[in-house]
Amino acid sequence: MNNRSTSYSIWFIALFVALLLAILLNISSGSVAIPFQATLKALFGGEIGTPSWKYIILEYRLPKAITAMLVGGGLAVSGLLMQTLFRNPLAGPFVLGISSGASLGAALLLMGGSVLSGFAAFELINDVSLAIASSLGSFLVLAVVMLVANRIKDTMALLIIGLMFGSITAAIVSVLAYFSDAEQLQRFIFWSYGSVGSLSWSQVLLLTSIVFIGLLISTLSLKNLNAFLLGENYAKSLGVALKKSRLMIIIATGLLAGGITAFAGPIAFVGLAVPHLTRQLFKTMEHRILLPAVFLYGAILMLLCDTIAQLPNSASVLPINAITSIVGAPVVIWLLIRKRKMIF
Repeated sequence: MNNRSTSYSIWFIALFVALLLAILLNISSGSVAIPFQATLKALFGGEIGTPSWKYIILEYRLPKAITAMLVGGGLAVSGLLMQTLFRNPLAGPFVLGISSGASLGAALLLMGGSVLSGFAAFELINDVSLAIASSLGSFLVLAVVMLVANRIKDTMALLIIGLMFGSITAAIVSVLAYFSDAEQLQRFIFWSYGSVGSLSWSQVLLLTSIVFIGLLISTLSLKNLNAFLLGENYAKSLGVALKKSRLMIIIATGLLAGGITAFAGPIAFVGLAVPHLTRQLFKTMEHRILLPAVFLYGAILMLLCDTIAQLPNSASVLPINAITSIVGAPVVIWLLIRKRKMIF
């Protein structure tokens, strides 16, 4: 084993340990103070003196921690895919308009009644219907992007078209917001803050399935991702089927970013920044190393941000979107200033 492989192994071990610690810290934190020993007993099937503690840990905090891992890791991987496909360090998981499509689906459900004369019954709105509406919106935009991607050859043109889709959907959301009443607008704003704490076990299982499929497709694209880094002409000279590979990467991104946005709302910063933070650690462009590392890094960051958002021993919960940016952006700025250059 050479020095570089040893360094990678050390960093992966460090990330695994940090992930375990972040999970325990996240589950131990909340509005109800639960002793750390009681948390461990509940997680490993032991009996604890207060039954309500066990219920809180197993039915609320554990699914929330798993959701945070899936959200952080999935968005980080989708950000890596987009930065590689477009060879653009500013690309994130939502450059194709997928997040805007999810926002449009949610906006039509939450605020559409004011414009569509009661088409969306406000009384029927719940977390499940909201997730379904967001999913339909994101995958509708994804289907259009895939259709366009199959017709054009220029990847940068696809990036611009994705940004235009985002602008169109954002404009429609603005019109809906203008005509909605205060209650509907407030509901949509709360959804846009993002949340990882409102999913049931059945919803966590569905989200896990979506993220797993997205990661599987990403794994099957590892070789092509390495080729895309050197340009499409070079990738084509290696025998890479450009259209097929590009569609697979877009589908993986759509599943990850669209599915996560549907269940957790639009989460900012993670998909854009985590790939850069990971490259600072591993100093490699090999996606067989980067992809699992990015997932672990994203999961850790999201768990820590959710822990901070919980405001321990307080009933208040800060918007997770605000925490990811407030905590993460200064870290990225500091790293880039210290390193003096961006690894890409």
